[in-house]
Amino acid sequence: MVITQEKTQVTVKDFKTDQKSTWCPGCGDFGILSAVQTALINAGIAPWQVMLVGGIGCGSKLPDYIRANGYMTLHGRASSIASGFHLANTDLVTIAISGDGDGFGIGIGHLVHNMRRNMDIVHIIENNEVYGLTKGQYSPTSKRGFKTSTSPEGAIEFAINPLSLAVSAGATFVGRSYSGDPKHAAEIIKLAIEHKGYALVEILQTCPTYNKGQNNDWYKAQTYKIKEENPNYDETNMLHAFELALKDDGRYPMGVLYHNTERPSYTEQVPALQQNKTALINHSLELKADLFEQLKKSYV
Repeated sequence: MVITQEKTQVTVKDFKTDQKSTWCPGCGDFGILSAVQTALINAGIAPWQVMLVGGIGCGSKLPDYIRANGYMTLHGRASSIASGFHLANTDLVTIAISGDGDGFGIGIGHLVHNMRRNMDIVHIIENNEVYGLTKGQYSPTSKRGFKTSTSPEGAIEFAINPLSLAVSAGATFVGRSYSGDPKHAAEIIKLAIEHKGYALVEILQTCPTYNKGQNNDWYKAQTYKIKEENPNYDETNMLHAFELALKDDGRYPMGVLYHNTERPSYTEQVPALQQNKTALINHSLELKADLFEQLKKSYV
């Protein structure tokens, strides 16, 4: 993402609100909120320089708990609304926040098309592998056999693989972290913000109410840092990204899986933006008389 403003000196106090959280004690969303704030601070982005767009779900409430421009939209529509904000005002750093059900369930069609367009937004998908807000149904990322109150015999569907989906759909930045390591998550989010194009950041998270087995201790045992295990890993190689995303050894790789800087973003290809070299909100709406006459004649 092109950050046109000069870096601003900000602290965590600048992003604090007086809103009381409704998240359950121990929810991974607290770590994700901390990671987003830290990433913005480290990138030198002030509250008025960012637009946060949430969908519907526990984690999608994040715009309520951070002092910045924020907008809460419909279930599954966060990435598309965020794209609209970005096209209207390319000076803002635009971040969409969804849950796994929000992003990979009802919103998957919007997700895929915004990936292939390479919209210049950051999309954080908080993945606890369950629908938390609606009382614990299995989600598109739930493991096969996962038992819930609405699937007492276990889910019979195979889970979506978010990372391989993102790489194949055209996302040019694909990263992963988890809520129990907010420092690492902040590093990945900052890299996503600085990327020009569609950046998917999947953040695995705990749900102490409906997915109790996958707590912080479980994630610590099941995750590893990509660069620590393989210092020579090439994140620009799509085949390497696919191999890592599809590797089925029961562990979750953390870090940047894929980073493509060659594909132009959607914004870079919009003629009106390239001709005027300024955000659409700054374009004049005045229509000169001769242009108005030409427009009328085009309909005759």
